[in-house]
Amino acid sequence: MPVLTRFHALADNLRESFRVLARVKPNGSVVELPGVSVASLGVTFQMFNAAFLSQPVEDMEELMQRLESASVYFKDHQIRWSFWICEDWLAPAVRSKLSRTCEMFGLRLSSDMPGLSAGAIRPASRKLPPIDVRVVKSRETLQDFRSIGSSCFHVPLAWFSEVFDMDIATRHEFVCWVAYNNGVPVSTAATVTSHGVIGVYNVATAADYRQRGYAEALTRSAIASALQQNEAEGVILQSTSQGLRLYETMGFHVISRVLVYNSTP
Repeated sequence: MPVLTRFHALADNLRESFRVLARVKPNGSVVELPGVSVASLGVTFQMFNAAFLSQPVEDMEELMQRLESASVYFKDHQIRWSFWICEDWLAPAVRSKLSRTCEMFGLRLSSDMPGLSAGAIRPASRKLPPIDVRVVKSRETLQDFRSIGSSCFHVPLAWFSEVFDMDIATRHEFVCWVAYNNGVPVSTAATVTSHGVIGVYNVATAADYRQRGYAEALTRSAIASALQQNEAEGVILQSTSQGLRLYETMGFHVISRVLVYNSTP
């Protein structure tokens, strides 16, 4: 991917991952506002009632207008929400005042994640454990996907289940995976392909199986499968600070930061 468009690929794929989920929800909505894209599932978990920047923000007046537009939309729909911001949309002078400005609209920073990109995935530098990889297509695999995700991301199971219901098995654009070891679910991941880019999401590992290579093994398997099904120029993901070094060994490098603000204290 050309250097100048890398952050756009990251931002576009992230936004599309929410749109895929929102389009099939009874209370979901996908709406374009001036400079802001809304992809809201209309669920209890406010992180999935999301707004995204869709155009550059050059000054504080523009930032205030975008925040006001999104805030009014979600207030009218009476749901809590979140704002996912790829910082490269923001002029440097705006970035320094972002958190203070978001607080004026009841939004507080909840996540600060490095956004990563890889043109090619490097071979594994260690021996990875054997896994049985299954696509989420049954109630059993769906429940395993939910259980690991809700535990790892510290989200109530009922909230996570509302986001990832049985319809996810029919969403070919959003593919969910579970890795098993000797029949025990150990790790999850999901992939979304859009505009020639593969996005990796929901990478999580059951507490008793962390630091053993299961997440890396599943992530590699999910990317390989997505590449078999789609032509892609590269892979993107958002990482925790703890997972950054692992992804860098796989060939990823930081291209931006993704900041998430949400309206729930």
